[in-house]
Amino acid sequence: MKKITLFIVVFLSLNCQAQFGKNPIINDENFDKKRIHYGYYLGFNDYEFKFDYKTPPTTDIEVQSSVGFNVGLIANLRLHEYVNLRFEPGLCFNQRNLIFPGFAKQYDAFREVKSTYLHFPLLMKFSSERIGNIRPYLLGGLGAAMNLASNETVETDNKNGTFRMTSWTQFYEIGIGIDLYFEYFKFSPSIRGVFSVGDELIRDNDPNSQWTGNISSMQTRGVFINFAFH
Repeated sequence: MKKITLFIVVFLSLNCQAQFGKNPIINDENFDKKRIHYGYYLGFNDYEFKFDYKTPPTTDIEVQSSVGFNVGLIANLRLHEYVNLRFEPGLCFNQRNLIFPGFAKQYDAFREVKSTYLHFPLLMKFSSERIGNIRPYLLGGLGAAMNLASNETVETDNKNGTFRMTSWTQFYEIGIGIDLYFEYFKFSPSIRGVFSVGDELIRDNDPNSQWTGNISSMQTRGVFINFAFH
């Protein structure tokens, strides 16, 4: 078993050296010349909220974030040797917990915010010159997302334990990544920041609500780590 493990490690090391070393074997050198190509991605996300207040609070609302999951498709249109237009529709799952200050009971202070987003970003990808089997890139663009778990149409509010958000939100997205060319496919890890541009909070029926009365805006902030395969 030790010999087999050692053999696998040596083989992978030699393969990586051959693929991405000083004088690599060039893989699929015409891949980026395709007018249109498709792919898919898997990844992770970490969503938070940014709160702005009408008057400065004694204690901010605490946001407890967790790691979520992304999955989606990629449609890539080549506009130029270094510029591509990409549409990356996907599904994002996440949960955030909110702790509101000023409550004696944990039930009143704690709100669980589960989110299931249909994510529709339209992005511009700006690539560098390809170096062997490596090609770094920048990307950015605009999009919209539909939250299937927003509770927007629910009539009950925080007084009944229901936290409500808008179903749709607009956002901008920026990121960096790197294309790695293998013999049979291209692998592209990337990290992105996602920032909503509108207020997503649906306020309680009582304008003086202890939960939402002092909030002037609530916006999503997120970090995505995606692994794309083409």
